[in-house]
Amino acid sequence: MRRVHVIVGVATVAAFLLSGQMLRLHHPPVRTMADGPRMMLISRHIYLLGAGLVNLALGLYLRWENVGWRRHLQMAGCVLVAIAPLALAIAFLVAPEHGVEGRSWWAAYGWFALFGGTMMHLLARIAAGRISGRIDTTASGL
Repeated sequence: MRRVHVIVGVATVAAFLLSGQMLRLHHPPVRTMADGPRMMLISRHIYLLGAGLVNLALGLYLRWENVGWRRHLQMAGCVLVAIAPLALAIAFLVAPEHGVEGRSWWAAYGWFALFGGTMMHLLARIAAGRISGRIDTTASGL
């Protein structure tokens, strides 16, 4: 699953870069659009970066719990975090046609999935007693 998160993270950051080019080439130019639609496009663009970075971080630092229910909670969290970028990418692509008043729910679904998945990982770590104020420096050699 770590590899899946790294792949999803890299693909999402690439989608972020591509969406930036779409904004740069947008007609009419984004800077000339009304505030509402412009901010909707830019926010959806930035959401992609956030989801990509969360997936990358999870792919690089995920440690599985040993106990069954905590591990299952982590797996469910992984699925939610991994699908969040898809919903956010759809939100970026459909945002202009819905406008500010008729926003699509795709962005909300993406953020709920990202939030829910992250909270599942947090709960699994808290239940394992692995949340402390101490910084572990043994792995890094500090």
